[in-house]
Amino acid sequence: MRVFRGHSRPVPSPVVLAIGNFDGVHLGHTALVRRLAELARERQLVPMVLTFEPHPREFFAPGSAPARLTTVREKLELLADCGASQAMVCPFNARFAALSAEEFVDQVLVKGCQVKHLIIGDDFRFGKGRTGDYAFLQQAGARHGFTVEAMGSVLIDGERVSSSGVRKALAAGDMEHAARLLGRPYVMDGQVLHGQKLGRQLGFATANLRIKHNPLPMSGVFAVEVSGLGERALPGVANLGVRPTVGGSRPLLEAHLFDFDRDIYGAHIAVRFVHKLRDEQRFPNFDALKAQIAADAAAARAYFKL
Repeated sequence: MRVFRGHSRPVPSPVVLAIGNFDGVHLGHTALVRRLAELARERQLVPMVLTFEPHPREFFAPGSAPARLTTVREKLELLADCGASQAMVCPFNARFAALSAEEFVDQVLVKGCQVKHLIIGDDFRFGKGRTGDYAFLQQAGARHGFTVEAMGSVLIDGERVSSSGVRKALAAGDMEHAARLLGRPYVMDGQVLHGQKLGRQLGFATANLRIKHNPLPMSGVFAVEVSGLGERALPGVANLGVRPTVGGSRPLLEAHLFDFDRDIYGAHIAVRFVHKLRDEQRFPNFDALKAQIAADAAAARAYFKL
């Protein structure tokens, strides 16, 4: 995927464009981007997505913004998998937030993206004061030479698929329902870092990933599958949280892979959360922590029928 940072320099050729925050890249986003790719093939144009960093709600209300489901890298990788070949990531700052709806169309969509056809979700609003909507875009398209369509919501068993619905499922520990809304298990990825080697002292060596999601959409101990280390995903058990027993304060993902002893420092791996085992908790001492980790590993092995 080719990525453009900001809209000040125009993309090289006209595009079919989809706009959204795309946090989590759930089944609703997937349907929208696959429609994008289909239309781009038909019209022999480039399929491109436009998204924002940070999420607008993080800019306007950082203290009450929702937990981020995906980092920018994770989001762009998932959108590429759906068929987008280009992405424009617009910094959402005071200057960008001050753009009127007409300025957004003129500066971002027409000049920056060279849009010929635009696809949006049915609840998309834009421009200062959120004055821009589907009807506004249709009128602007007639003036500027692009067409517009709005995608309806995707429903699963009567529930509208949404990023907030995914967050709710993750926070409740319902990984199976989150996977239904996403169309796949929830994933976090990152580079394996050197840690304090506490896992080795406890008898369970871990691959440690520093997590950029803050606040975390969930925490606890999970049965996981890890990809990026070979042809198939490897089963394991993982703790996601701040590790209160050892005085941790920053979010960390620690994954112990079953029957695996390779040196993987520096590797980029993806951790799929398939089942929650328990909440994160503080233990009175290392012996209690070690006993619980052994129980967690046994429970994860039982889940995978190992």
